Amino acid sequence: MGKQRWVIKIGSALLTNDGKGLDKIAIGSWVKQIVKLTQQNIDIILVSSGAIAEGMKRLGWNKRPENIHKLQVAAAVGQMGLVQTYESLFAKHDIHTAQVLLIHDDFAKHKQSENVRATLNNLMALGIVPIVNENDTVVTDEIKLGDNDTLAALVANLVKATQLVILTDQGGVYDADPRQNVNAKLIDKIHVNDERLTQVASRAGGLLGSGGMYTKVLAAKTAAESNTITIIASGRQTDVLSKLGAGERIGTLIHC
Repeated sequence: MGKQRWVIKIGSALLTNDGKGLDKIAIGSWVKQIVKLTQQNIDIILVSSGAIAEGMKRLGWNKRPENIHKLQVAAAVGQMGLVQTYESLFAKHDIHTAQVLLIHDDFAKHKQSENVRATLNNLMALGIVPIVNENDTVVTDEIKLGDNDTLAALVANLVKATQLVILTDQGGVYDADPRQNVNAKLIDKIHVNDERLTQVASRAGGLLGSGGMYTKVLAAKTAAESNTITIIASGRQTDVLSKLGAGERIGTLIHC
């Protein structure tokens, strides 16, 4: 079997203490699992949230600011803590990390996207784990990629990833909203163009309303453009990445 390439997206809820800064114990667990994957001949790109929450903690802000410039300040300050945390934890396993901050133009303009692709490919060739995030310090609402689900899917396209793994606080994609319907069933496997996928994750009364699972389904559709499969699974499950690496079926697999 040839070398695999995974893009893994981990959301803020799984990386922070209820939004109060980084949960270093949790991040240490993610790092150990990612190290195990690299030992299985899998290249990893990590798309990590958490910078703004960490910045808010460092600045003593209890409420997420609405002003774009204050959000940019929080992101800039928080990136320092995020990168330091990953670098120190991966260093315990003799693995280097690299910070890669991207904006809309890095995907929209050919020369820039080629440069990003080359950088990511060369980092992985050297056994370095890229830690990717949107460059919140320079983007505005007009050019913002929107969310890290979208960012992860675009990165997956760029490097032609084998699979995109989106970890969330939900078990995967259900045939109804599990918060409202106790009989909702997890969809184990589904084709990216299956109309059920759009229906259960639609903005209009679908799963998790106007965000959440909706952006994850859109990310799966984007990733499919490069024949990348997507797995949406619960990051609350113990050793979920290690289990996926061992071939266990967890969450929802969206194939193309």
